[in-house]
Amino acid sequence: MITPFRIDVPQTDLDDLIDRLARTRWPNEVADAGWDHGFPLARLKELAEYWRTEYDWREHEAALNELPHFITEIEGQRLHFVHVRSSRPDALALILTHGWPGSFLEFLAVIEPLSRDFHLVIPSIPGFGFSGPTHERGWDAVRIARAWAELMHRLGYERYGAQGGDYGSGISMALGAAAPRQVVGVHVNYLPTPPVAGAEVQLSTTDEARLDTVRHLMANRPPYQALQAHTPQTIGYALTDSPVAQLVWIAERFAQWTDPRTPIDDERMLTDISLYWLTATAASAARLSHETPRRTEPCPVPVGVAVFAHDITLSVRPLAERLYDIRHWSEFERGGHFAAMEVPELFAEDVREFFHARVEDERRGGAR
Repeated sequence: MITPFRIDVPQTDLDDLIDRLARTRWPNEVADAGWDHGFPLARLKELAEYWRTEYDWREHEAALNELPHFITEIEGQRLHFVHVRSSRPDALALILTHGWPGSFLEFLAVIEPLSRDFHLVIPSIPGFGFSGPTHERGWDAVRIARAWAELMHRLGYERYGAQGGDYGSGISMALGAAAPRQVVGVHVNYLPTPPVAGAEVQLSTTDEARLDTVRHLMANRPPYQALQAHTPQTIGYALTDSPVAQLVWIAERFAQWTDPRTPIDDERMLTDISLYWLTATAASAARLSHETPRRTEPCPVPVGVAVFAHDITLSVRPLAERLYDIRHWSEFERGGHFAAMEVPELFAEDVREFFHARVEDERRGGAR
């Protein structure tokens, strides 16, 4: 059963948030620390004060409720999604999947341009936001992909495309493997390409530099990633009890993963953070890191890749082509990890170009 859903956060939860922010117990900071020890104290105090005194969740809640939200249940798990139909009845459907620390909110700026040509299904990953929390083990990328296939079946879509970044990339690839007869192609804006020992491929100087970044990250796993992968429950206590902890946990990622030329404003970032806080899903969202193995997901359908210059790592095409049927590759000088939020016009046009080509291939009866 699929039922309409309306966002309606209890006022007591908003009052509690304001009260907790007002009673924050702040640590000290050494002089001129900058970013050397982590997120700067002055900037965090500024964000927390804005969240407490000026940010208006009700304003954003009202805007979000203008979208068509729905709830269903798959494998015993509540699943929230936005479903926007194109005015074109014959439009291809796309399922757009966010990552961490994002949410379905990542795609707000691309709904209008993409819905001109595509039906859009934008779910919240199990454990995230209104699809959370999860209550059992096993919600990894492959299981989520199976849930996506079931969701698209319930909505009546026999053929559709998949798009994703961050964890959404792996989920979309897994969806291509789970439903290859239904998925016409997968477009990703984040595709890790770790070095492969003995790989006989020609790599450019740029490719080698990108691999050096990957090697550094593999040798120096970021603390947030290690904590969420190994002890999501432990970090979940702090993030669920302290709004400032939840604030800095995500604000640091936005600060470090976005292109300084295309920053995400505080209002949009705080709406995303508020979603995690108000649904108390920090721990269940973190469990995705624990559940999902760090491996490459197979994908038998055509793949399109968009590489944005300021992402965490940048894909190496010769290595990607060893694993996937790459039909489309774009490199952008602007944008970072949250491309749909940072550079929505570039993101939407690249998605449109890839899937229009897939539709044309199918109309001509071309090979998958």
